[in-house]
Amino acid sequence: MYQTWEELEEACKKCSKCKLYTGRKKVVIGTGNKNAKIMFIGEGPGADEDIQGIPFVGKAGKLMDQAFQGIGIKREEVYIANIVKCRPPNNRNPEEDEASSCREFLNMQIKLVNPEIIVLLGNVALKNILGKEYGITSSRGKWVEKDGIKYLPTFHPAALLRDESKKIDFWKDLKKLIYI
Repeated sequence: MYQTWEELEEACKKCSKCKLYTGRKKVVIGTGNKNAKIMFIGEGPGADEDIQGIPFVGKAGKLMDQAFQGIGIKREEVYIANIVKCRPPNNRNPEEDEASSCREFLNMQIKLVNPEIIVLLGNVALKNILGKEYGITSSRGKWVEKDGIKYLPTFHPAALLRDESKKIDFWKDLKKLIYI
């Protein structure tokens, strides 16, 4: 197991555990404050993230930045990661074997950051972290405590780009972070 960020990042860069590594340009490990109180977890990198090696820099990332600004959080204050570290083809959801191949990396990120709160962005993050019995529509906005961490499921910003009516619920969910 990895004891430091350097060991973790090196292992991620060398990883070939699943087929996603064959199509990646860059491994997208995470970004932000490595001692953050709040961590955000999405599903996987998109095209812009694959090019830059940083999560949430595309259209969905711009929406996240606007939401952060709206609730008074700086991107640099939080830590942002994904279920998988390599881009799935055509931005499809990560398959179960791909997610499980990256799980030890994500578990170590959570351990190293040691956040009080993890915001789960979308159904893929929710199901991979809290379990298959959860669904984003019924779980969003409801706190779940597990292993000393408070989880807040909400919509993935990409879902807001497809359905603007979800923005209000997303906004309400993120506002809950202000009062913690």
